[in-house]
Amino acid sequence: MLIIGIAGGTGSGKTTVVKKIIESLPPGEVVLLPQDSYYKDNSHVPVEKRQYINFDHPDAFDWPLLSEQVTLLKEGKCIEQPTYSYLTCCRLPETIHIEPRDVVIIEGILALCDPQLRDLMDLKVFVDTDSDERLIRVIQRDMIERGRTAEAVMERYTRVLKPMHLQFIEPSKRYADLIIPEGGSNQIAINILKMFIENNLGLPHTDNQ
Repeated sequence: MLIIGIAGGTGSGKTTVVKKIIESLPPGEVVLLPQDSYYKDNSHVPVEKRQYINFDHPDAFDWPLLSEQVTLLKEGKCIEQPTYSYLTCCRLPETIHIEPRDVVIIEGILALCDPQLRDLMDLKVFVDTDSDERLIRVIQRDMIERGRTAEAVMERYTRVLKPMHLQFIEPSKRYADLIIPEGGSNQIAINILKMFIENNLGLPHTDNQ
């Protein structure tokens, strides 16, 4: 089994990289653990205070649970992955049944920040994209998918996203074994990552796109 951590700033192209890796491997080879599923349960926090939770800070995540579930998968055991509601800022009662697979990918902005989680990883990847490009993607995504105004997106970027990126996400790049500039558009780097997986699992090499 390979445990791969993929980190990078909001809008860097992490999801695209993960999607291309999953599509390039045989069906059923990969389990994806989105870091966003492991936010702490905030049901004990008064509703009026939940809007002030900083979801881009390492303290927002349940690191012990994530590390525990990765360890269980490495031991060949199944897990019940938590689910999270952004509307209520609380963990939902429903879980997702996950069975161990040859490749486990942990994907999230802070995937490389926790020392215990890093120690479980066989490969650490950082998706590195220019800050202006990331901002453009965040504006487009939040306006189209989340119905936010450009002003609201810029305010959140200035108040939360940029400071947290500089304080926590960017420094975690030092732990990466592989840095992928320009995210999902860097097919050469994605091919290298794919070949690493194939070599370590003894899979036949498939044609690179």
